[in-house]
Amino acid sequence: MAASPSTARAINDRLALRLLQQEGPLTAGQLKELTGLSRPTVADLVERLTAAGLLEVAGEARAQRRGPNAKLYGIVAGRAHLAALDVRTEGVALVVSDLVGGVLAEASLPIADDTGTGPAVEQAVSLVERTAKEAGAHRLHTVGIGAPGLIDPATGELRDSTSLPEWHRRLVAALQERLPGARVSVENETNLAALAEQRDGSARDRDTFVLLWLGHGTGAAVILDGALRRGASGGTGEIGFLPVPGTRGLPSATDCAGGFHSLAGAAAVATLAREYGVVPASGSDPEAAGAVRAAVSGPESAAHTRFLDTLADRVAVGVASVVALLDPGCVVLGGEIGQAGGEALASRVHDRLTAMSPLPVEVRPGALGGGAVLRGALLTARDHAQDELFGAPGH
Repeated sequence: MAASPSTARAINDRLALRLLQQEGPLTAGQLKELTGLSRPTVADLVERLTAAGLLEVAGEARAQRRGPNAKLYGIVAGRAHLAALDVRTEGVALVVSDLVGGVLAEASLPIADDTGTGPAVEQAVSLVERTAKEAGAHRLHTVGIGAPGLIDPATGELRDSTSLPEWHRRLVAALQERLPGARVSVENETNLAALAEQRDGSARDRDTFVLLWLGHGTGAAVILDGALRRGASGGTGEIGFLPVPGTRGLPSATDCAGGFHSLAGAAAVATLAREYGVVPASGSDPEAAGAVRAAVSGPESAAHTRFLDTLADRVAVGVASVVALLDPGCVVLGGEIGQAGGEALASRVHDRLTAMSPLPVEVRPGALGGGAVLRGALLTARDHAQDELFGAPGH
């Protein structure tokens, strides 16, 4: 059945807007070439989107011929303002952006373990309000949050957890109350990191892969056939609870000690580094990531080599289970530790998997490190805002 004229217009509009998002400002001629639409159709949609306040003239293209330069059309970046938050057990990081993702302001705030739930929520919400004001965003259209823990697939809410601060769950409701009209959504931090690595990082050429998060904690995100898989309860990728050899016990329903987390979490990696006498590189890295970076980039030594080999042994134990179950073909080592390990750690893990599994798998270091969560939250917020503002086909 042929699309109605209004549906066809909506489809064409979204196609043009997506191209402008991906490519930046384009001329009408470039839009015609990229969309395959006729010149009159492109002229009509440019006029329609400009009248709707979604497009504006962003400059002129330099012509290679005589005559006036062609106008460049771009998305009106100030049409909406967005915020993205990376919520950790020790604090929160934040960016405020325009509709096309241009960062307008950034901020972070440590929140001590002994801070009460109410004060912690107030500090985080005030940071969002203050940073938005500094960015000139008088109203936030969409807020994307990345947080550790399970997201209930039925409600989209962060589930209660005895191992995580209560202020994490309270923060979402507080932002919805204090930011009237804003759409506030929360997603598991590792899932957001995987989306960011797929869009802007190491997995841009993959529609099926697993991201293994190696940071303060451990986690995994599963992308199959281009879709993020969350599982029946939102727990896909809770690899920290995976029972593995080499630990002193088994994990419990409320504590991942004894699971893969005890081998590859930041505390375990920092302890391993101290055992081998590896001194963390100076800089802003956490201790574990700093030690891995020192072993990779510092002078080659027997201690550095043994440390990286042992760490690769540990990581490979968890990755081998994922590969055996999912056969993803590609595993990205993300988080601060995965990025710090770079190709040196990734290649070691790959060698061990080749010996352990008959399934071919490529192991890559993450490109975005700890910043992947915030990047993923911003990308998700941008997608949500654009879906609403650009309109769905047929509407």
